[in-house]
Amino acid sequence: MSFSRTLGELRRSPFTEQRLGARRVKDELRENLMARLRDGGPIFPGIVGYDDTVVPQIVNAILSRHNFILLGLRGQAKSRILRALTALLDPQMPYIAGCEIHDNPYAPICRRCRELVAKDGDATSIAWLTPEHRYVEKLATPDVTIADLIGDIDPIKAARGGHELSSEFTVHYGLLPRANRGIFAINELPDLAGKIQVGLFNIMQEGDVQIKGYPIRLQLDVTIVFSANPEDYTARGKIITPLKDRIGSEIRTHYPATVEEGIEITAQEAWIDREIKHGAERNGAGLRIPKYINEVIERIAFAARDDKKIDKRSGVSQRLPISAIENVVSNAERRALTHQEKLVVPRISDIYAALPAITGKLELEYEGEMKGADHVSRELIRTAVAKSFDTYLQSVNMSQVVQWFDLGGEIQLSDNAAALEVLEGLTQIQGLMEKLGKLNVGPKDSPEVQVSAAEFVLEGLHAHKKIGRNEERIFTAGEKPVKKQERVYEPEEPGFGRKRGFN
Repeated sequence: MSFSRTLGELRRSPFTEQRLGARRVKDELRENLMARLRDGGPIFPGIVGYDDTVVPQIVNAILSRHNFILLGLRGQAKSRILRALTALLDPQMPYIAGCEIHDNPYAPICRRCRELVAKDGDATSIAWLTPEHRYVEKLATPDVTIADLIGDIDPIKAARGGHELSSEFTVHYGLLPRANRGIFAINELPDLAGKIQVGLFNIMQEGDVQIKGYPIRLQLDVTIVFSANPEDYTARGKIITPLKDRIGSEIRTHYPATVEEGIEITAQEAWIDREIKHGAERNGAGLRIPKYINEVIERIAFAARDDKKIDKRSGVSQRLPISAIENVVSNAERRALTHQEKLVVPRISDIYAALPAITGKLELEYEGEMKGADHVSRELIRTAVAKSFDTYLQSVNMSQVVQWFDLGGEIQLSDNAAALEVLEGLTQIQGLMEKLGKLNVGPKDSPEVQVSAAEFVLEGLHAHKKIGRNEERIFTAGEKPVKKQERVYEPEEPGFGRKRGFN
């Protein structure tokens, strides 16, 4: 498709005045959304777990031509959803070339464009915008000013052009006017000072802005969307009531409802599709992540969200499992490179090695602070391992394996040890390797896969306190509960007793 370069060519193109003249951004979003709903395609590709909750509410807000706000804790894809709104804009949009606020060629609102169209007529130059260029985003911070958002009078422009300060030619436009005929997003809205939030009233209700007290009114065409953490209302600031009243829809986001949804999100976002090379070799090592490893990592986040030692108001971001699995794969990659192994298979010990990717994602309560982030994170991993172990092996009889340790057996499973070396020791544990069939692992699988599965079994037994393990990762017999011994007394004289011994 060839794009019109002048206003005259534009009038003869499909972008007629009837189509563009009175069509506003909210109408454009609505029409394109309706077409997508009729076609049955995904509304927001890549957004997982919101199909029955958040997405329908966003659809209703757009069909209602509302400005809306997404409320949710950190790591709930709020910014991603706002950026995905550009998929509902037209592929191309014409505007008067050189205009800072992307004026509609058929209905310009700035002084420069009105005079240009009056002067050049159909020869007025036309330029085109893609959806990405029609999205403007601002992170709210306490130092944001009205001039940043709306604009200000530029005395240098006035001096160079010989204009009065009240002239529209002296205006330096802020981010909001520059988002004209597009989408303007403000992230972390409560961080915006109250007096600055007041500056959004006119554009949201009457559709215009005023700059610096001079009689300059711009009838902007813009869809405004926000994101915020609901706990920030009291932690750092608040959304003032008149602004909340002007926001059409308030939509709550949430964390993944199931482990499977969390795994899908993590697999989509984490950088695990990497090439692993040995020296100058061109053929790198392969990567295989067992399903139980993915589950354990995801369950860490789920366990953290329910743990009383972690601040629920702050939340536990989905970035925790994403960062964790990247670190887990890297630790397994380091081991494979060290021992020239051709297959990279993460183990549970790699999850413990990934603590730096976990501890920084947790905001601890007082009890958690007393124990320390490292201790709390290890408890979370142990809880996650126990739940994942029950998923695969709850009904499996592990008494033979436990008995081997009770009879004095012990084994050290370092995260740095080569698979062949570790496998030799694991095969000595009676009954262990036979239980790996429940994990779809057999003797024909590679040593790396067998070691990972066997370690998962031992870690699961340790998590359930069937066997013990120390900080050096030496698995031993578990501590047996000591029966309370009852003291028996023989009467020596009325009212007294003499200790005889213990039963």
